Amino acid sequence: MIDENLEKKRHSLSHIMAAAIKELYPEAEFAIGPVVENGFYYDIDFAETKVSEDDLKTIEKKMKHLLKNNAKMEMSEKSIDEAIKEEEKNKAIYKKELLDDLKEEGEKQVSYYEIYGFKDLCRGPHIEETKEIEAGSFSLQKIAGAYWRGDETNKMLTRIYGLAFNTKAELESHLKFLKEAEKRDHRKIGKEQELFMIDPMVGLGLAMWQPKGALLWRIMEEFWYKEHLRGGYELVRTPHIGSRKLWETSGHWGFYSDSMYPTIEVGQTLKAAQEGQEVDKESKEEYLLKPMNCPFHVMLYNNKPRSYRDLPVRWAETGTVYRYEKHGELSGLTRVRGFTQDDAHIICTKEMVKDELKRVARFIAFIFESFGFREYKVYLSLRDPKNKEKYAGNDEGWDFTQKVLKEVADEENLDYTVEEGEAAFYGPKLDYKIKDCLGREWQCSTLQFDFNLPERFDMTFVNDKGEKERPYMLHRALFGSFERFIGVLIEHYEGAFPVWLSPTQVKIISVGEAHREYCEKLADEFRAQDIRVEVDSEDETVSSKIRKATSEKAPYMLVVGDKEMGGSVLAVRDRGQRESREIEKEEFFKEIEEKVKLKQ
Repeated sequence: MIDENLEKKRHSLSHIMAAAIKELYPEAEFAIGPVVENGFYYDIDFAETKVSEDDLKTIEKKMKHLLKNNAKMEMSEKSIDEAIKEEEKNKAIYKKELLDDLKEEGEKQVSYYEIYGFKDLCRGPHIEETKEIEAGSFSLQKIAGAYWRGDETNKMLTRIYGLAFNTKAELESHLKFLKEAEKRDHRKIGKEQELFMIDPMVGLGLAMWQPKGALLWRIMEEFWYKEHLRGGYELVRTPHIGSRKLWETSGHWGFYSDSMYPTIEVGQTLKAAQEGQEVDKESKEEYLLKPMNCPFHVMLYNNKPRSYRDLPVRWAETGTVYRYEKHGELSGLTRVRGFTQDDAHIICTKEMVKDELKRVARFIAFIFESFGFREYKVYLSLRDPKNKEKYAGNDEGWDFTQKVLKEVADEENLDYTVEEGEAAFYGPKLDYKIKDCLGREWQCSTLQFDFNLPERFDMTFVNDKGEKERPYMLHRALFGSFERFIGVLIEHYEGAFPVWLSPTQVKIISVGEAHREYCEKLADEFRAQDIRVEVDSEDETVSSKIRKATSEKAPYMLVVGDKEMGGSVLAVRDRGQRESREIEKEEFFKEIEEKVKLKQ
């Protein structure tokens, strides 16, 4: 539930921050300063002045100085034309542009709010007096670059973020949360544990997997394949590129092209074009990197006639796709440009739809529990009824699919929230957001309806009356993408993965040179039991090796010296423990086997 009073405080603090900045940097020009989750920000053009995070303390100190004097937030109104003239006179280019847009939308009057001598175009609402803001309840946090209006062709502005809460205690609690989140940052842990890397030389938003990270991926993938085959799915594989005609037919080129990479023209037509020759449109060979796998699965379906007896078709693929994300929106593994969806499409009759949706909902719950996620929230994303032209398909199709998705959510007792306007262009969906150990929500699984592609590609099956009928198509991804799910797992477990997932389950440390050969033989015994093991026989002190192994967070550590050589008893140190325990070798094998079996 939204705390409206807190929202007013945060909105007012963005104005107070602007007032402080105007005193410190008189040449600054202000763009927008909205409320965001946990605080506020303001986008500012500092002209030639360079402002860094080191300057935030000065700005915050100035804000606190202003707040020592209680002030009222004064509201005034102007006609839109009067406001445009005034902002033009003040050379406030960003405010004028906003006003021009408002005028075009039919606005006649606009409101301004003034505090500490700073007057700002704003709809409000705000607090009445600054004494409502408790001392120490806000903090300026960071600086980022932001293109004006999110358009990369516009000027890069400086965005200053602030946190704000009702009380100082609430702020301090949130700062502790941020500190804990920073410790768990998957980018930091990924580097420390050598799981993955992203290098601008390769390309922004393109992850490369190092041996331990690739092994973690493989463990997840084998589990995924096994459970899909057990669940009645068949596996397919499709190319990374497809002809432009495919994407035009599917509607992606028309509805989704802003998120797709440009066309690739190849072969003789490209050569002819380079030599200045005329090339007719029909003979052009143009391809696009795939942003989704679905059109390929449709083409596989259409490869031969289908009967109702063939349905449902459940085809699954771990397919890598490519989507253009703006530079500023990229974030480690959780927002990338190339990622692998654990994709599947279910093609079925209208009568099968509800049962298939329920099967998927239960599959998603099983996947979450297997990876240690007990809490999740579901969002039922529907079409915006006031903006139907954004979507493919007809009213009848949308009404049916939205209705049946809601029924499934209700009958499966899902904790869901309805979100109008958040549907995909081709159909409504259920988006699943898992809660990690810090209570943060992460978008992962999705279950989507599609009556667009069956229509566009003329998909049919012969029903029990011998007539052609249009099937329904369901899209679903359980992890969402391997990249994002692994990023979430890293942060959830802080890199200390459960035994069944750990790339290295057992770390063996040799005390000295004399113990190296025995350690390698012991490691071979573990490998023969399908236990993932590493040996550290470097020429370092034992304490140094133990510290290194502790930071790598393997579930088990074995230190092998004279006492341990030749015997059947192992000295095992469990992760997080300072003391070792003794256990028979065969018993230890069984312990690990049982934990893997139980997904622990």
